[in-house]
Amino acid sequence: MGSVRFMSIGTGIVLFVIGAILTFAVNVDLGAAVNLDLIGYILMGAGLIVFLVGLVLMFRKRESITTVSNGVDANGGSVQQRRTSETDNPINPTI
Repeated sequence: MGSVRFMSIGTGIVLFVIGAILTFAVNVDLGAAVNLDLIGYILMGAGLIVFLVGLVLMFRKRESITTVSNGVDANGGSVQQRRTSETDNPINPTI
């Protein structure tokens, strides 16, 4: 899941840059059928949305708790349990 966060941030930046290039740097008249400025603005908007979704996924706090029970011990009926807790918070891992 961690690589998806960074991929979406990078993809958002790439879409925004391509849109800005089409809008502000390319001055080609392709006729009334294709408006490169509009396509550029659409790509910049999509890039901004993808970038923000990536940031939200990166900064959200996730926690998973796993409890494993092995059953009854052969010596007297004691139960062996193991519990692990993992917090995925890249900003402050001690929370």
